[in-house]
Amino acid sequence: MKVLLVNGSPHEKGCTYTGLQEVANALENNDIETEFLWLGIEPLAGCIGCNACLKTGKCFRNDIVNDFLNKVPDIDGFVFGSPVHFASSSGALTSFMDRAFYGRRKLFENKPACCICSCRRGGASATFDQINKYFSMSNMPIVTSQYWNQVHGTNPDEVKRDLEGMQTMRTLGNNMAWLLKCIDIAKKSGLEYPKNEGVVKTNFID
Repeated sequence: MKVLLVNGSPHEKGCTYTGLQEVANALENNDIETEFLWLGIEPLAGCIGCNACLKTGKCFRNDIVNDFLNKVPDIDGFVFGSPVHFASSSGALTSFMDRAFYGRRKLFENKPACCICSCRRGGASATFDQINKYFSMSNMPIVTSQYWNQVHGTNPDEVKRDLEGMQTMRTLGNNMAWLLKCIDIAKKSGLEYPKNEGVVKTNFID
């Protein structure tokens, strides 16, 4: 089993990475393979709603979003990490997730996911809520921890001194590993995923 950890911070080995690494350590201690994907610092365009990806299965902008989508079929669980920018996730991660998740419920459904947020002081709960919405609209089990998944600090050393935050990261990794193993046992015992109805869309126009 494998979990992909996506780092949406412009700093490759900064505060967000420090939190993600603690989650990864817990996963590895539970014999779950991990892989990191850093979004980098190059401009990342948002979704323009052209719907081309619904026909081709990939975005017409051939960038890291398509690299990520190529990995998804072989990934069992996801952790998305972001710094808090004005009480929301980074612009890069928002653009990335808008494009990656658009019209792809079937690609992601039934795969556990969670997010972590890194902040100096406030705004983490709003960011946490924002990122979780992608999972809740994609039939993905959301993995929880002992508190909201946030770490505090202005540099990695300060984050490591946030003992409660780091413990929350470890609990999150342990819970993710446990859920993945439960799903694996269920599959091997013949328990199928729920059969969902076709999506009904209602537009509120007379």
